[in-house]
Amino acid sequence: MSALDRPVIIGRSSSHFTRIARLFAAELRVDHSFQVLRDLLSTDPADYGGNPALRIPVLKTSRGAWFGALNVSRELWRQSHPRPRVVWPEDLDVPLLANVQELTLQAMATEVTLVMEKMAGGGEGTTHALKLRKSLLNMMAWLEEHSSAALAALPPERDLSYLEVTLYCLVTHLEFRDVLPIAPYAALNRFRQQFEQRPSARDTAFHFDT
Repeated sequence: MSALDRPVIIGRSSSHFTRIARLFAAELRVDHSFQVLRDLLSTDPADYGGNPALRIPVLKTSRGAWFGALNVSRELWRQSHPRPRVVWPEDLDVPLLANVQELTLQAMATEVTLVMEKMAGGGEGTTHALKLRKSLLNMMAWLEEHSSAALAALPPERDLSYLEVTLYCLVTHLEFRDVLPIAPYAALNRFRQQFEQRPSARDTAFHFDT
């Protein structure tokens, strides 16, 4: 495979959105390279593979660049052979499943805002920060109550689901970034322990790039 044909994931090893992409690449066994975004506060779109939103991950391919974890995951799936049976967000056509997926992604986005505000030296005790943390706590309590039933309702013949990957990345990242302890969430901890037995989870463990 030439350098042009080999996809490149741009992101950070400490990013849960990047880890979604890397988990999919590992699960789908798509040969790729990884390009680290060195400065998370950069305002140059070129550092983000041309993404004007200044966000990661980005997947660079011979067909062009794909912005965002879901787009990247879909393109990696299209490049995989054979293509595993993946349950995507649009397949979640009952409220329980759809809401678990939505709140997982909302919690991930909320966590990013909290982390970025802390990095930028913003006050953790501001009204906005306190509301964000309350929102995160509310979502985690809801996910703790409902995630087990949602996971049990996923199609049994699947190889993977976007819901499982994103939920795993959320739960593991909250402790990695010292945003929220996960010990009180028994159901989410059981899921984490089960999912992390997959080689893809072990191969994409969070760490800070040097």
